[in-house]
Amino acid sequence: MTEISLEQYRRLSQQIYQKLGLHFDEKKIYFLKKRIEKRMEALGIEEPADYLFMISYSDPHGVEMQALANLVTTNETYMFREYDQLQAFANHCLPEVLSNKQAIGQRSLRIWSAGCSSGEEPYTLAMIVQEVFPQAQSWQCEIVATDIDENMLRHVAVARYGARSVGEVPEEYLKKYLTKEGEEWVVRRRTAELVQSRHLNLNDRTDMRTMRGFDFIFCRNVLIYFDDLSRKAVVDHFYAALNPGGYIFLGHSESVGRSTTAFKLKRFESHLVYVKE
Repeated sequence: MTEISLEQYRRLSQQIYQKLGLHFDEKKIYFLKKRIEKRMEALGIEEPADYLFMISYSDPHGVEMQALANLVTTNETYMFREYDQLQAFANHCLPEVLSNKQAIGQRSLRIWSAGCSSGEEPYTLAMIVQEVFPQAQSWQCEIVATDIDENMLRHVAVARYGARSVGEVPEEYLKKYLTKEGEEWVVRRRTAELVQSRHLNLNDRTDMRTMRGFDFIFCRNVLIYFDDLSRKAVVDHFYAALNPGGYIFLGHSESVGRSTTAFKLKRFESHLVYVKE
């Protein structure tokens, strides 16, 4: 297999940026090269120029770009990750939103887990919702889990996890919302039914416009893969997707401040969250 040249790398990374919104600079050349080489080997392609041509001009339905996306996205996650954020959600934000809805006679709650990976985050949110709000099942309650990686969405559908994924789950939640089957843990049906998964590219403007009417958006440790321009486009879509009074949760190293001033910053205990007024 011929070595991928720097110019070919730049052109391939530009294709990924245009179609997925993911930004890979030259610091990540080794990481991306290895994944491109893996796809070339799977397809029996020897020349990087041939792969570049195919992904640029012979992939009208994005099948190969999707296969590459499945390799270049990182899926490191576990249940109850960034616990202090979840405490702010459970102790303050969720009760506030539920109280406001009950005051006006609304009986619906919609949460979006964007970049959900293998599903640990949306199922964590489902557990918290049921714990804080036992009436969730009698409401129109939905947690929409989206990801660009189709392989990860298959894990969401199965709702079966290993010991590492559940290592941070509080003991009382573990007994109440999961069941042990051999060496794995399975999310109980009542909890799993709150979560609906769908494939979504955050850079696809048409699909993003279909995401509306959410009370909460969790998009943690995802925007770090976008540059300023594509990040702003995603954040603008998030703002449109949220109901007034809705909250967005990002990763600890992320901020919407560089992308928009539309959200208001609120402090709950030691944690800062963004709200749409």
